[in-house]
Amino acid sequence: MTHRIYIVAACLLWLLTTGTWAQSARDEMKKNTRLSASNFMAYPGPQKQLTSAPKGLKPFYISHYGRHGSRYMNNKREYNYPYETLLRADSLGKLTALGQNVLHRMELILAEADKRRGELTPLGAEQHRQIARRMLERFPEVFEENAHVDAKSTTVIRCILSMANALQELTRLNPNLRITCDASVHDMYYMNQDDPKLWNNKMPGKSKEVYEKYCNEHERSARVIGQLFNDTAFINHELNVPRLNYYLFKMASNIQNMEVRKRLTLYDLFTDDEIYNNWLKENTWWYMTFSFCPYNGSIQPYSQRNLLSQLIADADSCISLEKPGVQLRYGHETMVLPLVCLLGLNGYDLATTDLNQIERKGWRNYRIFPMGANIQIVFYRRHPNDDDVVFKVLLNEDEATLPIKTDMAPYYHWKDFKAFYLERLRAYKD
Repeated sequence: MTHRIYIVAACLLWLLTTGTWAQSARDEMKKNTRLSASNFMAYPGPQKQLTSAPKGLKPFYISHYGRHGSRYMNNKREYNYPYETLLRADSLGKLTALGQNVLHRMELILAEADKRRGELTPLGAEQHRQIARRMLERFPEVFEENAHVDAKSTTVIRCILSMANALQELTRLNPNLRITCDASVHDMYYMNQDDPKLWNNKMPGKSKEVYEKYCNEHERSARVIGQLFNDTAFINHELNVPRLNYYLFKMASNIQNMEVRKRLTLYDLFTDDEIYNNWLKENTWWYMTFSFCPYNGSIQPYSQRNLLSQLIADADSCISLEKPGVQLRYGHETMVLPLVCLLGLNGYDLATTDLNQIERKGWRNYRIFPMGANIQIVFYRRHPNDDDVVFKVLLNEDEATLPIKTDMAPYYHWKDFKAFYLERLRAYKD
């Protein structure tokens, strides 16, 4: 009987650790379509309760890197391509009643986004006020009295405004805080590293061929576009159906970040299967271009080597202080994603050439970099002279795992972190 119990327990452990019982992305999206938006997903907020600190340990320092909040789409083509395509078809009498209705919805979307490409939306500002408020409420010891909060942003306006909203909220909650902030090209070598060697080689030849084949296998455009136009010949000869579907889905995804989200949606144009397959292609693209994907040489996360080096150096400097406070940094998903992979948070340092395994193994972009995504490293000690500083990492405000050993999960020893990641950084050859 005991032997049978061990076998059952081992099977249960295998099922849990291999993700066999884990909910699939397809099922998650049926419950919450917004997840399919990839990097356009609006910030969901924390999903779990935090683990209490080990007895005697108190938080004393927080190191943070976060993405700006919800924004309008960056590229005018993302708005203009689907709108102008439908507008031209309407002038030729080629739209169905649904197509005309979608054109009207697009007009409302474009009206809100007019002259605001890439800018922070009101929702994006609110997200960062809420993140800052929860940070103070969860770790009040770090923000006590006249604690120092040092904030830096990239020079992009949506990042600066995200920082500003966070600092305004902290000031409202504790007017005695000593706040310094900056947004300068001086710091861009690590805040938003320009790395041509890696950025220009995100999708090399073989990788591109593999990705295009994968996309063809998951193409789901014909029905979606066919319902908008009343002339099959026009569709076949005048439209690039996959491209129109691509931009239409982008527009549908980004609505959740806008005020117009309260009035309309475009997700109703897509079936659950179409939504899932549109997301699959995006998820795979992000994996292949920013992760440890072997097709791009398994090196893309090292684009954030300067950022990780700076985080370590800053932490060492702050740990030596009696009351270091908080360091906040505001940038972009193209920093957050490769940094998460470089750290291996929650297994996101996955390296596989089997593209069908990416989602099955839990590599899902919406869990990494929604609008407002953030990494918080919270440091603990018993007293200022404590030699054994420990910490935990929060990804989007939920406790995350690291690929290093610990005897106090979800907490880790700082000395172990430094030894592991400094070696990982040394292993990369420029």
